Amino acid sequence: MYKPTIEQLLKTYKTIASMERMKTGRPGAETVANAVRGTRSVCAAAGIGLDATVDSLTRKAIDAALVEFLRRGLSRLSAWSYVCQLRAVFARWCRPYYIDAGWDIPALDIPPFRAVAPRYARPSSEMLARVKRWYGRLSGEHWFAATMMLEFAMRNGDVLRLRNENFTTSRTSAASRRGGSAPEGRHYLFYVPHKTSLTSGRSVFWPIHDSIWRKFEDYGGLAGLDVTDETFDELNRELRAIGFVGSKGCYELRKICIDHVYQNFGAEAASSISGDDIKTITRFYADPSAVNVENVRIVDLL
Repeated sequence: MYKPTIEQLLKTYKTIASMERMKTGRPGAETVANAVRGTRSVCAAAGIGLDATVDSLTRKAIDAALVEFLRRGLSRLSAWSYVCQLRAVFARWCRPYYIDAGWDIPALDIPPFRAVAPRYARPSSEMLARVKRWYGRLSGEHWFAATMMLEFAMRNGDVLRLRNENFTTSRTSAASRRGGSAPEGRHYLFYVPHKTSLTSGRSVFWPIHDSIWRKFEDYGGLAGLDVTDETFDELNRELRAIGFVGSKGCYELRKICIDHVYQNFGAEAASSISGDDIKTITRFYADPSAVNVENVRIVDLL
């Protein structure tokens, strides 16, 4: 059987990923782009040309790429993310397509490597106070984008996908579809996070505070708010300026929202607003080690 070059493999991967997406809904276009980008990065770090055959991606070569990433100053988690992207090109669903093409694609031999994402650490009270002052000065698209992350724990991609039908007041709409009920006249946010749409399919149904709704209407609703990727880029820069580290400052707003719902209303409510399961929440979005109760005797609760 024929051993393709890495360039040929990536070109075919993009083609078969489109075919697979039509049949199953996955992998997403962004996942495919990341897989191709990650594979190219691993090859470059290992000193492998894209004209080399696919069997050049040996355990030793991948190990060399990991060491090179670390030498450049990347965190272990970031270095490992490139290898995970490479693995997507060799995923199990790809194999029948490669076999049909008459290709001999060896299984990846991944070197041992430990990279654990750090647990969420709650920002200091001083940092939270800075965020509150910053948020109070926002207006227009910046206010809306920040509000949907800080008040509703949305991801920026989900904010960009919002439509009028994601805002509801009727008992017979979103709530009844979920087997629940909602008081008449109150506004709710109802949507399915893109990240869970292809897995659990969990939806989010959360009340919108009257003051938020009034301000939203004053701007003319979605029609009067032109939120774009540039809006989030600008918010990211502002959040880095007040002390957050990294390229995804806006994502800290989502974390703050989930953590504060977790602290005040419990893990189930935090799961409801985020669309994530409780295990994910307590690892990445909330700080269960930071006790927020004082002077309590359990015997008094009996």
